[in-house]
Amino acid sequence: MTQAKSGDTVRIHYTGTLQDGSVFDSSEGRDPLEFQLGSGQVIPGFDSGVTGMAVGDRKTITIPCAEAYGEVIDEARQVVARTHIPADIPLDIGTRLQMQSADGRTMMVTVAEVTDEAVTLDGNHPLAGKDLTFALELVSIA
Repeated sequence: MTQAKSGDTVRIHYTGTLQDGSVFDSSEGRDPLEFQLGSGQVIPGFDSGVTGMAVGDRKTITIPCAEAYGEVIDEARQVVARTHIPADIPLDIGTRLQMQSADGRTMMVTVAEVTDEAVTLDGNHPLAGKDLTFALELVSIA
């Protein structure tokens, strides 16, 4: 039986959960996720978890945050004066916004805190600092 290896294109059904059991992502009701193993298209722990599986295999893996979206980086949080944010921008806690860094790169941030004077924007990935569990089923290897 052929096992998935680096360079193979695989299709996989998955359900991702956090330590408390809450689902943060799933392919349920959608086409399987398709990606090339070893290409960097998915987080490293997911890539290594699929490697070695055969079509029809099912397994559950837990990926430590270091092999997922990394640790929370305090320096990725920035406090911005309210006067520097246009009035039409929604500032509800948890809102994802796109902004441009000083060097011109586009980045996503999350509104983490809002006061009358300032807004704290968090540039960490929403799953940073979290260990992730995935239930996997390998559908195909090409």
